[in-house]
Amino acid sequence: MRVGIPKEIKPQEYRVGLTPAGVRELVSAEHDVYVQAGAGLGIGISDEQYQRSGAVVLPSVEEVFEEAELIVKVKEPLPEETGLLQKKHMLFTFLHLAANKALTEQLLASEATCIAYETVTDPTGALPLLSPMSEVAGRLSIQASATCLEKNQGGKGVLMAGIPGVAPANVLILGGGVVGLNAARVAIGMGARVTLMDKSLPRLRGIDELYGPSITCLYSTQETIERLLPSMDVVIGAVLVPGASAPKLINEEDLDLLDEGSVMVDVAIDQGGCFASSRPTTHDKPTYIHKGVVHYCVANMPGIVAKTSSFALTDATLPYIQALAGRGKRALLEDAYFLSGVNLSEGEVTHRAVADSLGMKYSHPGQVLRPAPSR
Repeated sequence: MRVGIPKEIKPQEYRVGLTPAGVRELVSAEHDVYVQAGAGLGIGISDEQYQRSGAVVLPSVEEVFEEAELIVKVKEPLPEETGLLQKKHMLFTFLHLAANKALTEQLLASEATCIAYETVTDPTGALPLLSPMSEVAGRLSIQASATCLEKNQGGKGVLMAGIPGVAPANVLILGGGVVGLNAARVAIGMGARVTLMDKSLPRLRGIDELYGPSITCLYSTQETIERLLPSMDVVIGAVLVPGASAPKLINEEDLDLLDEGSVMVDVAIDQGGCFASSRPTTHDKPTYIHKGVVHYCVANMPGIVAKTSSFALTDATLPYIQALAGRGKRALLEDAYFLSGVNLSEGEVTHRAVADSLGMKYSHPGQVLRPAPSR
């Protein structure tokens, strides 16, 4: 199969969809790989390194899309890219369509098969392709919080770790999944007082067994959130419903419960955000202040540590890319967990959560992808 790796063009996005090691694996299996010139420069990978791995480097994104059948990216395509997609293409990338109807409509018009990293599942119910970026984003959320607490960033002037005689910051993490647990790990390491909330008692018990008194684990209710907010310096929004819009856990009026200069980091902003006051920001202007509270809502957080993120993403996605390159759409039909990643195909919405979030008609991906019987 012909695999294309375009250069990412989202602002401040330096990641690349596949590293040279991944390219080498595909080429050794007799697949053709086309990489856009400069695709890896953001993480220090030259065109020559891709060529040594067996890739063909092409000067323009148009040529990559024209040559390739499978397009492997990191972030959702921008309008300059959606216009290049055709029915022949499979697109494999992060999509986050539940919060973006305009992009969904553009992709539907292309009739390409669009597979979202964030909705591929595994037999345990986990999200194996989202997990590495969730690990990165969770850890970054605390680094960002520590900076945002500084007075010159609009924060209240609290040192996350505190010092002897002065209490450390109080951090509230909403969600005990991969993001939340990684945020908690770094917050503990920095010396913060950490409270983590989730609606899964088994999950809370597991975290308690791992971390003991280092984390206060509480069952999540609106009343408990409101009771805790006045004492919190940092709130991390880490709740995910696969493929669907994130639930709103903190309302506008709840901001009045926080002290001026408190910090809120919405890691779920790609899915619409879990704070009512959230709006997407970028790495060049990552924060804004609303009702006295610093909001950090960068939609591609892992992009700021692009080298770590790109290698971690390739580690996770490569077996799936190999399956698609080797068996095409049959790889999806033969694996129900991989099939759950198909969000759009043949001009139809094929993920129920996406369809429900956008008020669109849902079609089962197995029926859309399965060839019509011959007569």
